[in-house]
Amino acid sequence: MTSHHDPHHLDDGDAPVDPDKTTPTDDLLTVEDDLEGKTDKSYSQGALVLRRFLRHRGAMAALVVLLFVVLLAFTSIGIGPIPGWWGKNTVDLYPQVNMGRPTMQLWPFQIGEHPFGQDTIGKDYFALVMRGAQISLFIAFTVGIVATLIGTTIGAAAGYVRGIVEAFLMRMTDLFIIIPTLVLAAVLGRMVSGGGVWLLALMLGLVSWTGLARLVRAEVLSLREREFVAAARAIGTPTPRIIVQHILPNALGTIVVNATLLISAAILTETALSFLGFGVRPPDTSLGLLISDYQNALTTRPWLFWWPGAFILMIALCVNFIGDGLRDAFDPRQQMD
Repeated sequence: MTSHHDPHHLDDGDAPVDPDKTTPTDDLLTVEDDLEGKTDKSYSQGALVLRRFLRHRGAMAALVVLLFVVLLAFTSIGIGPIPGWWGKNTVDLYPQVNMGRPTMQLWPFQIGEHPFGQDTIGKDYFALVMRGAQISLFIAFTVGIVATLIGTTIGAAAGYVRGIVEAFLMRMTDLFIIIPTLVLAAVLGRMVSGGGVWLLALMLGLVSWTGLARLVRAEVLSLREREFVAAARAIGTPTPRIIVQHILPNALGTIVVNATLLISAAILTETALSFLGFGVRPPDTSLGLLISDYQNALTTRPWLFWWPGAFILMIALCVNFIGDGLRDAFDPRQQMD
């Protein structure tokens, strides 16, 4: 008798599996199992977001570089009364070394007396760039925090309360949007000139919240119709508590990702304003002001232009990569295109 071989028959006794009948649910479970480390341990939503973020190589590399830049800027020359480990400052003039060129070499590695070179009058450029990075980082993160608070508050109020409150807040947002941010920031920067870096950062924050407000409003409009919000309203929970405890935590992904974009944009806005003369003023300095001061030295002393430009590019790219990692961590479906 001839034996017929069944292609679906498995010699080890396992049940036959039709590869054409796998479901998309199986793929989703595989992804989620991978995210949870294929263990039986359950994770909270926050823990899952953290695990996804830590597995994002680009974001991790950017975070390491950004932390290095922050530590280098604030520990090298110190801040306020706290001294740094670098022996030179932004005020004193030093004898010209190597005709003002950078003394740092990669091979054989050596830092030298002036690793970033000297400016046209003999100041140590490493100290100047570190001070500029301090000011630019401070402005960028202050703008990010202020704009995020304003945009989240206005967007949440407009999206949840609706009616005349939404109409007023959104028309005010539209009014800010139609005015070019750089022009408005320049006018406000000129008005507060002499008021210091704090006031400049505050003014920039007051004109940078519009995009986030519209995004938060759209998110809140969707969330306010969910069952858990209806249940909170049914038991008489006050509106501010519903927004803070029930709606905003579910919109946290949108808020955090756009906050990082605001920080990145603030770096470039401050650079543009300082370059145009509406931002940080001497005797203090920023990365944008350094580029503005030494733009004419590009052909004779190009390192005076390269170093602040490199730090601006590095900070902006790192913040953007971190924002990409946070976006993928809060919404992993964007990785499954």
